[in-house]
Amino acid sequence: MKENMKMRVDIVSVVPEIFDSFLSVSIPKIAQKKGIVEIYVHNLHKYSTDKFGHIDDTPYGGGSGMVIQCEPVFRCIEELKIQRDYDEVIYFTADGEIYNQSIANELSQKKNLILLCGHYKGVDQRIRDVLVTREISVGDFVLSGGEIPAMLFLDSIIRLIPGVLGDSQSIFEDSFQSGLLEPPIYTKPAEFRGLKVPEVLLSGDHKKIEEWRFQEALKKTKRLRPDLLNE
Repeated sequence: MKENMKMRVDIVSVVPEIFDSFLSVSIPKIAQKKGIVEIYVHNLHKYSTDKFGHIDDTPYGGGSGMVIQCEPVFRCIEELKIQRDYDEVIYFTADGEIYNQSIANELSQKKNLILLCGHYKGVDQRIRDVLVTREISVGDFVLSGGEIPAMLFLDSIIRLIPGVLGDSQSIFEDSFQSGLLEPPIYTKPAEFRGLKVPEVLLSGDHKKIEEWRFQEALKKTKRLRPDLLNE
C-alpha cells in the first residue's frame, strides 16, 4: 500500500456500541489519529422501515432463531455504495473461508471495505447472494454475531498498513509472515530467578542471532503447527 493511501472501513452492525472501546484504544486509535484509516460504524436499526426499528424475523420453513432481513441491509449498503466504490463487502460467517495471515496481507492493501456483521441466526441468503463479495470465518466455532470477528479482522489488517506502527519492520517478523511461527523472544534482565536468556542473543553477532531465530522458529513450527510446513 502506498504511504499516502487512506483506508476507509464501514461496519454494519446490529449492536454498534460494542465497537466503542475497541476503536478508542491501541492500534485502531493510532491509525485513526494519524489519518491513515477512517472507520465508521452504522447502526442497522436506523435503516429499518419498521416503526420499532426491527430488522429481523423468523425463518421461512420453520426452525429456531431469528434472521436479519434483506431491506435494512440493502438500504444501508446501497446508500454507502452511492457515495464511493468498495473493494469488498465482507460478511463474517462460520461457513466462510478460514481467515489467515495471507488474507490479512491482501486485504490490508484495499482502499474501501464494508464489514457486515451478522447476528442472531444470520442474514437472509439473498444478502449474501447479491451484496456480499467475500465471506470470512475466524475459526470452526460459532459466535453470537460478527462483531468480534470484525474487530479481530480490523486489528490484523490495520497494523499492516504503512505508517501505523512505529517500527514497520516488526510486522515482517510476526508469526505466519514467513510461513513459520515466531521464535522465542526475551527482554531484560538477562537472568531472572535463575532463568537465563540464550547466550547467542547477547553475543551481538547478528548473523548467528538470525540463524538461531530461524532454527528456533522452525523447531517451534514443527512442534506446534506442522501443517504450516506442508502448505
